[in-house]
Amino acid sequence: MAIIIILLLILLAKADVNLSNEMSSNTACPENEKQALLNFKKGLIDAANRLASWDPHHQPDCCRWIGVVCDKRTAHVLSLNLSVPTWDGHTDLESYGMSMLIGNYFLGPIPDFLRNMTSLTHLDLSSSYLNSSIPDWLYSFSSLQVLRLLGNQLHGDISSAIGNLTSLNELDLSVNQLQGKLPRAMGKLCKLRSIYLSGMRLNQDISRILEILSGCSSPRLESLDLASCQLSGQLSDQVGHFKNLTILNLSNNLISGPIPIPYWQLKNLKELCLHDNSISGPISISLGQLANLERVSIFNNLLEGVVSDKHFANHTKLKYFYGSGNSLVLRVNPNWVPPFQILYLDLGSWQIGPSFPLWLRSQKHLEYLDISNSRISDVIPRWFWGLSTQFKHVNLSRNQISGQIPYLPGGPDIFPLVDLSFNNFSGPLPQIPMGPHQYMIDLSNNYFSGSLFHFLCHQWSGTFSTGFLSIANNLLSGEIPDCWIKWQSLQVLRLDGNRFTGKIPSSMGTLSELQSLNLHNNNLHGEIPLSLKNCTNLLAINLGKNELDGNIPRWLGQDLTSLIILILRSNKFGGNIPDHLCALSSLQILDLAENNLFGSMPRCMSNFSAMVRGNGSRDNIIEYIGYNGPPTLESASIVTKDQVLVFDKTLNLVRLVDFSCNNLSGEIPKEVTSLQGLQTLNLSRNHLTGKIPESIGSMKSLESLDLSQNQLSSSIPESMSSMTFLSHLNLSFNKLTGIIPTSSQLQGFNESCYAGNHLCGSPLRGCRGSGKELDVRNEAKEISKGQETNWFYISMPLGFVTGFWCVLGPLVISKRWRILYFRFLEAIWWKVCDFADLTNSLRLANSQ
Repeated sequence: MAIIIILLLILLAKADVNLSNEMSSNTACPENEKQALLNFKKGLIDAANRLASWDPHHQPDCCRWIGVVCDKRTAHVLSLNLSVPTWDGHTDLESYGMSMLIGNYFLGPIPDFLRNMTSLTHLDLSSSYLNSSIPDWLYSFSSLQVLRLLGNQLHGDISSAIGNLTSLNELDLSVNQLQGKLPRAMGKLCKLRSIYLSGMRLNQDISRILEILSGCSSPRLESLDLASCQLSGQLSDQVGHFKNLTILNLSNNLISGPIPIPYWQLKNLKELCLHDNSISGPISISLGQLANLERVSIFNNLLEGVVSDKHFANHTKLKYFYGSGNSLVLRVNPNWVPPFQILYLDLGSWQIGPSFPLWLRSQKHLEYLDISNSRISDVIPRWFWGLSTQFKHVNLSRNQISGQIPYLPGGPDIFPLVDLSFNNFSGPLPQIPMGPHQYMIDLSNNYFSGSLFHFLCHQWSGTFSTGFLSIANNLLSGEIPDCWIKWQSLQVLRLDGNRFTGKIPSSMGTLSELQSLNLHNNNLHGEIPLSLKNCTNLLAINLGKNELDGNIPRWLGQDLTSLIILILRSNKFGGNIPDHLCALSSLQILDLAENNLFGSMPRCMSNFSAMVRGNGSRDNIIEYIGYNGPPTLESASIVTKDQVLVFDKTLNLVRLVDFSCNNLSGEIPKEVTSLQGLQTLNLSRNHLTGKIPESIGSMKSLESLDLSQNQLSSSIPESMSSMTFLSHLNLSFNKLTGIIPTSSQLQGFNESCYAGNHLCGSPLRGCRGSGKELDVRNEAKEISKGQETNWFYISMPLGFVTGFWCVLGPLVISKRWRILYFRFLEAIWWKVCDFADLTNSLRLANSQ
């Protein structure tokens, strides 16, 4: 592997050389430095022979070698520049690769051949695969002015000995694995102008960092980059010490609280990056006084309040403004003309509406526009489409914009993104400008109607470079045109949620780059065209809720081996479930529910490796990288736990098999229990027989299990008591018998989950006797018994009251009855006593 490396070594001689003794231009470089360069060359692979001049026989003076610069007075080597110019996009890639020098991967610690260059002033070992801590000897280079170690795998912390680098004016340790606290000795580096520490795990309070750096270096500091350093706490006034700061990057941390006034007083500030924090409160109107600002990035915070035209009063140099993901309101004069000509403007989720922002008309160089989810409920003015020729990215989604669209935005540059989804656009689909300009087109969730033909089958003879096309959830009708050969670059195609009829066109098979095909919820009929077997890059197919028929093609498993999602539910497919599907080892979602499938379940389901492992990771995320924008995630509507859920960001974590509502027969193969990563298994409403597999308890990840309305027999396996993640269970209306196994999970489900079987035990009624079963199939009888039990408990207090007043009531009311009653009790008492005396006398007589 090749690497572009710039190794700029300035070797300063310590000898006291007077001008009168200045060496002539004919003096050659020192022999020891020449040998060092030759030894360095031996470790390189120079396929293009760029270092041909490094030959001591033909040119003994190393100062005349390509890439070597020497001091004119001392002839010492000052710098070594072996960089390769940035690829211009025209040079042959193979030739360009050969021009790189290979072999400068250090793959270990910072090389020791630097343990004697103490006069070094400039050291750049960026992207050299260094894998060690920063050696202590490096901190002794008191002459070092520039230290760049970015893009390596350095670990450990920054030693307090860094305070010895008193000449340092630029420090770049970003994109490494360094951690620990920033040493207080950093405050001694009085000549520092640039500090780049992004990616360090500092785990410090931001106010503590600013306190350390606010010493002698603060008046000189120009660049401070502490992005992604796990900083916390609130912004403090100490930033006011950095009067000459031009770049401040504190993004992607855990900083909270408001932005103090001193931040708005940094007059020299050009770049302010505070995005991806928890910064709250309003934006001060003093922002408008920072006349040198070119880039502002405050997106994904908790900022709130009103932003007016005064906040941009002096921003004549502003080119980039990223502010989405806050609760800000833009309130400007309708006739406002901004002082800037901006390139990138991101105001997503700001409250801009209800009117369309007229001030955009003045922006002649706008390339990136995002005013999505901004409460605009207006019609787009005609002049906006005139601006569209300069757009590379326009996002107006999630508003209430109405009216018709004459044509899509798109200029002469390639790869524009157009997102007009989730609005109230109506009428026919817009025209596409001539030429291959749109990479992403999203017109979904609107009210477009009519045919797809004029949009899709453009008269232009060329092809489109569109990679993402979504016209989902509109009112489009008619047949899907058979002219997909013009859309060879498509990776994602979503036509779901319309009223398309007819067959799936065979020309879709020409889309060799296609990764996602979604035709769900239309009125398509016929068989899946054989030509789709040519789309070997497909990862997701969703043809559910149509009228498709025929057998499930075997080639789905033979040719589309990368499939992760296969949804064919709610169609009219017949025949068996082909064993060939088991070759889809990456399959995570297999939904064949609500068809006319018959025969037995495949016994080879253990080949679904992704369902066996179930360890969802980022590698499994189905996303499609867009140009100059965030990746588009695959989404799918999944039926689980008796509800329809839409997954996108967490789709990679879903593992599902749904064969419900078919005519499957035979036993549940025990091989299905090897799918230990499976979360949802639905085999309900079939004709399955036999036992529930004894090893079903090994499916530890199962959250939803539905085996209802089959003909399963025998008892519930004891192993099910160990399924601790189970939150939805339905075993009703089978022929199951015996006692429900005891576990906190199984006893926690409703009685209806076990209804229509011959089961007993909690949550049903207890078993009669030892091992006797309770027939719960006769539900009416059970309800009747429940009613009798209720009347028994109701009659108990009534009987008590009645008995009390019938027996004891007269004693309370009548004195005469009380006297007679107690005389009766007294007579009984004396009779008992006489009987006891007689019994004692007889016992004594017998004993004598």
